[in-house]
Amino acid sequence: MSIVGGLDIHRNQLTFDYVETETGRQERGRIAAADRERLAAWLTRFDMSTSVAFALEGCTGWRYVVEEMHKAGVHPHLAEPADTAALRGPKRRAKTDKADAKHLRELLDAGRLPECYIPPEPVLEWRAILELYSDLRAEHTGWAQRVHATCFHQGTTALGQAGVVRGSRERLMRIVSEQLSPAGRLQVNTALSVMDTLDEHLGRLRQRIVATARQVAGAQALMDAIYGVGPMTSLALVCWLGGADRFSASRKAVRFVGLDITVRSSDSKRSPGRLSRQGPEVLRWLLFEAAKTSARSHAPAHGYYTSVRERYDGNRAALSQARRIVRHAVHILTDLGDDAFTITRQPTSSSAVAAR
Repeated sequence: MSIVGGLDIHRNQLTFDYVETETGRQERGRIAAADRERLAAWLTRFDMSTSVAFALEGCTGWRYVVEEMHKAGVHPHLAEPADTAALRGPKRRAKTDKADAKHLRELLDAGRLPECYIPPEPVLEWRAILELYSDLRAEHTGWAQRVHATCFHQGTTALGQAGVVRGSRERLMRIVSEQLSPAGRLQVNTALSVMDTLDEHLGRLRQRIVATARQVAGAQALMDAIYGVGPMTSLALVCWLGGADRFSASRKAVRFVGLDITVRSSDSKRSPGRLSRQGPEVLRWLLFEAAKTSARSHAPAHGYYTSVRERYDGNRAALSQARRIVRHAVHILTDLGDDAFTITRQPTSSSAVAAR
């Protein structure tokens, strides 16, 4: 006897729909509240002497559900949300949690579920650290823009060498104290204080990411083989593109990252030739920065970068080079398979300090 089911994830409850394939007995219901403890208790109802498989969408919250299913001996199948919704067909009735769970169960039972890759736990941890670094950088940039906006709004002397991120902090503070109103000084001083705190966290995170990348086999291989790919970019490539049989073609990896060009838009209002911007935003940002190194005269791909820049512009050239990096990285990671996640050496004392 085997059991096939679907699980719809929400913040307040988990909606399940499963059926025993031999007897046809079906059960539906909800697990509330949605947390590890209640899910683990619910999973004890299944006899692990039989095959139990559940499908769930790859939305927020899937990680703890998959981990608890692995512990209980249940086989989780992660579904791609957009493709799963497309397989539902034209909407003829109201969409409900029960309908979603049933839809997932039917797709899994029919062998039509558009499955996503479930990375190992260390990779999920590396992804979370990279995303945290990206969020802190975006927050840091936002506060720097607030400082510039305040100074411009009150007509101060152009900051020039007294840059907010780089430059003379003394000159900046002199401009702030002499030319801003009391409220303006409070705004700028608060922003600078927050930026200093963010800098401390960013520094520690960067040390941790660099130390991790130097211990991961796939990241080392990418740094050695691809010009411009440093520790952070290599670790991100391993996190999102690594693993055995991840992509059957490099163009699929380009599409996954979101660097492919859209052909049409459903509302017919968006001009063609835009990036799809699907997939991991962190990886796209790091790839663009890595591709910009091809603008250096001694870079191996400088000729290609220059030719594209002369025909179009620098951004288009960087995007083209970023796609080439993705294709090259996919071939390297495909050859490594799951060995790309291998830790080649233990962290040194300095990296252990950075991990705190």
